[in-house]
Amino acid sequence: MKYVLVTGGVVSGLGKGVTASSIGVVLKACGLRVTSIKIDPYLNTDAGTMSPFEHGEVFVLDDGGEVDLDLGNYERFLDLRLTRDNNITTGKVYQSVLEKERRGDYLGKTVQVVPHVTDAIKNWIESVSAIPVDGKEGPADVCVIELGGTVGDIESMPFIEALRQLFFTVGQNNFCLIHVSLIPVLGVVGEQKTKPTQHSVRELRALGLTPHFLACRSAQPLLESTSQKLSQFCHVPVGNILNIHDVPNIWHIPLLLRNQNAHDAILRHLDLLSVATAPNLQEWTNRAEIFDNLSNSVRIAMVGKYVGMADSYLSVVKALLHACIACSLKPEIDWIAASDLEDDSAVSAPEAHEIAWRTLKNASCVLVPGGFGDRGVKGMILAAKYARENKVPYLGICLGMQISVIEVARNVLGLERANSTEFDDKTPNPVVIFMPEGSKTHMGSTMRLGSRRTLFQTPDCLIAKLYHNSEYVDERHRHRYEVNPDMANVLEESGLKFVGKDETGKRMEIVELADHPFYVGVQFHPEFKSRPGRPSPPFLGFILAAIGQLGPYLQNPQNGSL
Repeated sequence: MKYVLVTGGVVSGLGKGVTASSIGVVLKACGLRVTSIKIDPYLNTDAGTMSPFEHGEVFVLDDGGEVDLDLGNYERFLDLRLTRDNNITTGKVYQSVLEKERRGDYLGKTVQVVPHVTDAIKNWIESVSAIPVDGKEGPADVCVIELGGTVGDIESMPFIEALRQLFFTVGQNNFCLIHVSLIPVLGVVGEQKTKPTQHSVRELRALGLTPHFLACRSAQPLLESTSQKLSQFCHVPVGNILNIHDVPNIWHIPLLLRNQNAHDAILRHLDLLSVATAPNLQEWTNRAEIFDNLSNSVRIAMVGKYVGMADSYLSVVKALLHACIACSLKPEIDWIAASDLEDDSAVSAPEAHEIAWRTLKNASCVLVPGGFGDRGVKGMILAAKYARENKVPYLGICLGMQISVIEVARNVLGLERANSTEFDDKTPNPVVIFMPEGSKTHMGSTMRLGSRRTLFQTPDCLIAKLYHNSEYVDERHRHRYEVNPDMANVLEESGLKFVGKDETGKRMEIVELADHPFYVGVQFHPEFKSRPGRPSPPFLGFILAAIGQLGPYLQNPQNGSL
């Protein structure tokens, strides 16, 4: 196994995840099989209980793993199906070590960070890197490892030491270290500054790791003099200094690396030139150029709780992008804080209220994504009502589906206090209830998680046609509340149709509204399986409906692109 380690210095948020994914894309384009591991030094066992404001979205895998959003980047860029073990956290490692200690596996030894924790990290990396995640048999050729955080952080020290030991164990030709760093330009001077990177590399070398490559993030392309200076003071050959400057869209990053012959240098370092081919990135080139040249756009109202941070809905944004590009459109996402639509905000914040409603009414379609808690729910219900009454395409995901059910129960069936027991545990009309198998005492990993099968109740439903499958679909879930099966028949009297259910027939998975161009709610999260060039069907149908092209698309016998 060959390892490519990506670390970061100077500041966080430099784009290590996109860099690691892009390196994987270039190596895969050279005919190699690639797998990925993300190391997160926080003490949480997984990302499941973290606020989207704190850490961005929680990405869900097929096996139910709740992981860092960077694994979503890996899956989208490399078209992989990763496992929960591909995300290593300090919490998982310490939990594993302490379980062994309690069983007596350490034979009475004093359990210490070195060697016991570092050995656990090394063993984890070596075992997980051997798991095939690309649908083929046998281990991959290269494992790209991203170390989260910034070099010098106290919490990442055990991982740095474990990776130093791994480097020593596997040898120079089996381990490549790429350090991502920032090259800032001070406004007054206008000069590209290398000192932060020099200090970052010095810190890394003091910990026993010397970078083989520098991936320099900058606003503008690096000057030759800057590269020479970095080479001299960071002990890295000029040919191994990669410049990842700002680009129009992130699909340019693999092309940027290819154009700098990064693949050639990495393959030479890992002694893989003899088995690799010239990189074939034609699809990526086409995709990046198409996106750059798009002129028409579609306005999408995103009505949610966490709109202050775009990373909170990263996979939804990417799924919208994939669907829009398939329709030769550029997505124009209008972020609307659900609470700004509520009647109370007309008094407390009249300007924000007026802007929110004007934005909603100017949009071609309305999307309500997932979320937890009761903040903003009234605003989401108003958005769903607006979309239903004005025949505006609506897509509700997870909570968004439950919102559509609550709205119809209240405003069509006249059940004024209809609600979810999540928001009102004393509601006389609980149209959404806590799932029987859920835990009310523990939050982590207690939801209905991972890939589950949804059976279509009729092949004539809109969503089945979009999926090109008349029987079923497997999608990823993350929820602890569900539509009340005891009220399903009553709800269907309103025109709502539960066209998708789980294998027991008791859990409502997909809802459609009759006599509406596109009013769809899904309990699952289709955004997690959307890929560039292979958009998620519900998102594709949503965008097609927004531009009035859904009918022609469905009538096309090949159901191909327009």
